[in-house]
Amino acid sequence: MKIAFVQIALAMVVIAISCKQHAIQENTAVAQLSTPLFPKGEKITNSNFTGDVWLNSLVNADSLNSIAVGSVTFAPGARTKWHSHPAGQIILALEGAGYYQEKGTAKRILRKGDIVKCPPNVSHWHGASIDSNFVQVAITGREKGETVWLEAVTDSVYRKP
Repeated sequence: MKIAFVQIALAMVVIAISCKQHAIQENTAVAQLSTPLFPKGEKITNSNFTGDVWLNSLVNADSLNSIAVGSVTFAPGARTKWHSHPAGQIILALEGAGYYQEKGTAKRILRKGDIVKCPPNVSHWHGASIDSNFVQVAITGREKGETVWLEAVTDSVYRKP
C-alpha cells in the first residue's frame, strides 16, 4: 500500500513538473512571436508614402553588393506611391496584413510568409491593410538604377476590393 502511494505521488510530481515545463515553453514561444524580428527603424518623412511608415535599412547597396535590404513597417492605411524598380524587387511579408498591386491587376492581400517578386520596371504599390500594421522586408536590386517614384495611390484605388 505504501509503495503504491509513493508511486502515485511520484507520478503526480512528474506530471506537475512536465506541465510546468510545457507552460514555460509556451510562454517563451508566445513572447518570441510578439517580439519583432527587426527594430522598427526611422520614420520616413519624404513624400513617397501615405501615412506612417518606418524603415530599418538592413543592408545598403554599395560597390561590393548592389542589393539593398530593408525592413519596412506600415501603420494601418499607410502605403507607398506607385513606383517601379529597374532591377526588380522581392517583398517578404513578416507580420500583419498588407496589400500589393501592379498596374492593371487586382490588389493582392499579403500575410505573414507571403513572397512577392516585383518584375523590373513594372509600376506597383504596397502597404498595410486598412486595419492592420504590415511589416515587410524589401530586397531591391540597385544595379540598374534607383526606384522610380510615380503618382500617389488614391484612396479609391487603395480601398477597392
